[in-house]
Amino acid sequence: MSSPEPTRAPRRGELRIYIGAAPGVGKTYAMLGEAHRRIEKGDDVVAAVVETRDRARTAGKLSGLEVLEPRMVSYRGTSMPELDVEAVIARQPAVVLVDDLSHSNTPGSRNDKRWQDVYELLDAGIDVLSTLNVQHLESLSDVVQQITGVEQRETLPDKVVREATQVELVDLTPEALRRSLSRRNGYAADKVDTVLDDYFRHGNLTALRELALLWVAAHVDAELANYSAETETTETREARERVVVAVTGGPESETLVRRASRIASRSSAELMVVHVVRGEGLEGEAAADMGRVRKLAAGVGASLHNVVGDDVPTTLLEFAREVNATQLVIGTSRRSRWARIFEEGIGSEIVRRSRTIDVHIVTHDEAARRHRVSMPGRGRRILSWLAAVVVPSLAAALMAVIDQVTGLGAQNALFFVVVLGVALFGGVGPAILSALVSGLLLNYFFTDPLYSLTIAEPDNFVTTMVLMVVAVAVAVLVDAAAKRAREARRASQEAELLALFAGSVLRGADLPALLEKVRETYSQAGVSVVRRSEGVVSSVGASPPTSVDEAATVCEAGAGEYALLLAGAELGARDRKVLGAVANQAVGLIRQKQLAEEAGQASALAEADRLRRSLLSAVSHDLRTPLAAVKAAVSSLRSADIEFSPEDTAELLATVEESTDQLTALVGNLLDSSRLAAGVVKPTLRKVYLEEVVHRALVGAGPRRPGSARRVRDQVKVEVGDATVMADAGLLERVIANLVDNALRYAPDEPIRIGVARAGDRTTITVADTGPGLARGTHDQVFGAFQRLGDRDNTIGVGLGLSVVKGLVEAMGGTVSATDTPGGGLTMAVELAASPTGGTEEA
Repeated sequence: MSSPEPTRAPRRGELRIYIGAAPGVGKTYAMLGEAHRRIEKGDDVVAAVVETRDRARTAGKLSGLEVLEPRMVSYRGTSMPELDVEAVIARQPAVVLVDDLSHSNTPGSRNDKRWQDVYELLDAGIDVLSTLNVQHLESLSDVVQQITGVEQRETLPDKVVREATQVELVDLTPEALRRSLSRRNGYAADKVDTVLDDYFRHGNLTALRELALLWVAAHVDAELANYSAETETTETREARERVVVAVTGGPESETLVRRASRIASRSSAELMVVHVVRGEGLEGEAAADMGRVRKLAAGVGASLHNVVGDDVPTTLLEFAREVNATQLVIGTSRRSRWARIFEEGIGSEIVRRSRTIDVHIVTHDEAARRHRVSMPGRGRRILSWLAAVVVPSLAAALMAVIDQVTGLGAQNALFFVVVLGVALFGGVGPAILSALVSGLLLNYFFTDPLYSLTIAEPDNFVTTMVLMVVAVAVAVLVDAAAKRAREARRASQEAELLALFAGSVLRGADLPALLEKVRETYSQAGVSVVRRSEGVVSSVGASPPTSVDEAATVCEAGAGEYALLLAGAELGARDRKVLGAVANQAVGLIRQKQLAEEAGQASALAEADRLRRSLLSAVSHDLRTPLAAVKAAVSSLRSADIEFSPEDTAELLATVEESTDQLTALVGNLLDSSRLAAGVVKPTLRKVYLEEVVHRALVGAGPRRPGSARRVRDQVKVEVGDATVMADAGLLERVIANLVDNALRYAPDEPIRIGVARAGDRTTITVADTGPGLARGTHDQVFGAFQRLGDRDNTIGVGLGLSVVKGLVEAMGGTVSATDTPGGGLTMAVELAASPTGGTEEA
C-alpha cells in the first residue's frame, strides 16, 4: 500500500474571545472555566498566558491545567515574560489559553502585538481562548478616553474580534464590580479607594458597560446577517445600511472615522470613508494625515475611497447616492463667522441638498481652529484680476482721505504693499496689472501737477518706477514659490493615488475592483481594459467604452498590446501619467490571472494524474484479491479429482458470494465517487426515522458469511430511539453502512455504538468504535480519496468509503467529522438538519 498523501490544508484553529466592559468583571475566570469543561470532554488544553492578578478564585482555577513557561525577552536591562509561540506550536495542544489579546509585546519579540501571535497559533490549527476589554477596540478608544480620561495605548483592530469564531460577553453590574474591588480583589489596599474614585466610578462603569453591550449586540447582528447570507434567507432586512464618512485628511479625520464606525456598528452597516481631492485634476490640499486615516479605516473594517472634484458638496453627495448610502457623516465647519456670512458652507449645503440621506454633523476639537479658506481655480483667477483693479482703487480712496498727513513716500509704500498683496493672491499677471493701475493712480491723484499724468519732478517718477519694478520682481518670486508649492501638493496627491491603487493590488483586488477605483476617483461614466487582439477584457460603469473611438481618454499599456479606456470628462496629461501606471498594474493583474489559470490547469492535471495512479494501484490490488478468491473457489468446485463434502461446498460458495459482494461494493463506491465529482447527486430531503434507516444499513454491513448478520447486530448497539432527521433515506442508509463497515474493519471484535443527539435545529448521528483510533493530526485526512490510514487489512476497499460518505453527507446539506472516542477508538459524527414537528415521513 502506498503511503497516504494529504489532500487538504491543515484546519485553522478557532478563536473564542471573552470580552468585558472593564478589568475585574471575570473574563479570565470564565476562560478558565471553559478550559476545565473542555478537559472533561477529553480535549488537550494548556495555559500559555493567564493573568490571575493576585485574585485567589482565579488562581485556584489554574489547578489541574498544564502551564507552559513564558519566553523571557530582554529589553533595557530587564527580562519581560511573553507568549512563547514556538513552544506552543511544538507542544501542539488542541486548545491554548492566551489572556489579554490586546497586549503589546516587548520590543524584540516575535511580533509587535499578542493578537498577531494568536494568529500564528490559529494558522497552526490550535484553538485559542482569549480575553479582551472593550476599551481596547480600535473604534472605541477615543470615546473610552472621553469617558474615563485615560488614553488607551494598547488597541487592536475591530476585525480581529469580528473574525473570531465566538465572542462571549462577560457582564457584571457596576455595583457588583465595585463591591468586588472594595474587597481588594486584584488591587493593593492603599490603591482601592483611589481606583474606585477614579477609573471605576459608577458613571464610568455604566458607560463602559453600555458600550460593551452595544458592540456585542452589533456583533450578534452581523453574525445573523452572515447566517442569512449563508442560508440564502433575505427576510431579515430588505436593504443594507451604508454609512459614508467624509474626511479632509486633517487631524479631525480620525475622530470622524471612529464616530462613524460606532454609528455603522449599531445598525450593522457597511462603512465607507471618502476623501474629496479638490482642484483641477489632482491639484489640491495635501492630506498629511491620510496615512493614519487609511490605517484606521482598515482597522475598523471600512473601505477608503478618493474622489476628485472642485465642488465638494456635489462630489460628496454624488458619491453617496452612487453607492446607495443611507447615512452621511461630516465634521463641523472650521470656517470663520465672517466667511459664513458670505457663503453657507459645505456642511449647510450638504444638509440642504441631502434629501433622503441622513446627515450626521460631528463636533471635534479642530472646529475651534480657523481653517484657511480655499477657492476653486477658475473663481480664484477671476477674482485676482478684479482685485488688480479694485484694490489699488480702494487704496487710492484711502490715501485721498489722509492725504493731508502723508507724503509721496508713504503713498508709494502703500501701493507697493497693494501690488505685493495682489501678487500673493493672484500671481504675476494680476500683479503687473495692479502695478500699472497703482502707478497711474499715484501719478494722477498724488503727484504734482495733480490730476494730470505729467510728472514735474523726475525724482518722483524714478521713485515710483523703482517701487513698481521691485513689487513686480517680488511678485515673480512669490508666484514661483507658489507654483512649486502647488507642484508639491500635486505630486503628493499623485503619490497618494498611486499608493491607493498599488495597495488595492497588494491586498488582492481583482481587475474589476481596480477599474471601479479608477472610475470612482476620476468621476468617469465607464472604464474598460481592451486587448488589441481580443477586445474588451474587463469593464465597469454604466457605459464603458468598447473601442478607442468611444473613449474620451486612452492610456496605452503592455507595450501597446493593451489600452485603458475611460468614458467621461477628458483628463489632462498630468492625470494620464498616473493612469499610465495604473494601466500597467491592470495589465499585471491580467497576466497574473492568466498565470494562475495556467498553474491551476497544471495542478489539476497533476492531481488527476496522481489520482489515476492511486486508483490504478489500489484497484489493481483490490480487484485482483476477490477475483483470485472467486477463481480459486470456482476452480475447486469444478475439479473432478476431489469430491467436496456439503460443508466444504457451502464454504466455497460463501467465499464466492463474499468476494462478489466485495467487488460490488468496490464498483459502487467508484461509481458514487465519480457521480459526486460530476455533481449529479441530487438528494430528496424528507423526514426519515433513523431507526429504520440504521437497521436497513446493518443488513448489508460486514462480511457476507452465514451467521454474520446476527453477529453484526449483536456487535452494533443502536441507540437512536424515535429520532428523525431531514435526509435522503437511500443516501443516508449508504452513509451509515459505510461508517459501520469502516468501524467493523478496524474494530472487528469490539462493540460499536450508533447514537444520536439533537442541538437546536441540527441532529448529530455518531458511530463510535473502541478500536485503535487515528494518529494525531490525521482526522481530516481520512475523508480524502484513497486514504487508508493505519489500515492493516488491505484485502478490501480502495479508501473511497469515507470519501463517499463525506460527499453524500455534504450533498444532503450536512457535515461529517472524525474525533477520538473517550477511552480510545474513533467516533464518526454526521450532522444533518433536524426534522421539524410533523412533515412528510419516509416509509
